Amino acid sequence: MADALLIIDMQTGLYAGPDHPFERERVLQTINQLIGRARHAGAPIFVARHTGPAGSAIAAGSPYWQVWHELDVDEARDQFFNKTRPSCFLGTDLAQRLRAMQLNELVIVGMKTQFCIDTTCRVAVELGFSVILPEDGHTCMDTATLSAAAIIEHHNATLAGAFVQRVSAAAISF
Repeated sequence: MADALLIIDMQTGLYAGPDHPFERERVLQTINQLIGRARHAGAPIFVARHTGPAGSAIAAGSPYWQVWHELDVDEARDQFFNKTRPSCFLGTDLAQRLRAMQLNELVIVGMKTQFCIDTTCRVAVELGFSVILPEDGHTCMDTATLSAAAIIEHHNATLAGAFVQRVSAAAISF
């Protein structure tokens, strides 16, 4: 059973930007189901917001920086934090918070697969945390060289084993 849920960069500027993420509605529904299970079990929910410099489209407080309004999280009860790098750990106090709460196993979901999901999974393991990656709980956009579906499939395969326990979201409990 997982200790905590970490949701990465489910923000208006990424979720509803000019290039929509692959299967975004399904991924949002999957994440909201995991939020419901975590809440029911009393597991903490951490919400990362990628934050750009002042004046950028995703500067703190800007409309695009806000968490997508249909994501079932609440700043009053969930643990929000800002990051400026692909890793949720670099320059944040996430590792300290997790250790203080004696949380060891994280479910990691959100966006973008090849950047913040990949980096955070790898760094979490380097820091001694165990990671569960729902193969159907993260997404990205098509690139000039690869479709989003291919990027997701590649990262699910590459991260599985050495870095994460890869499962379907339906198999996860808190």
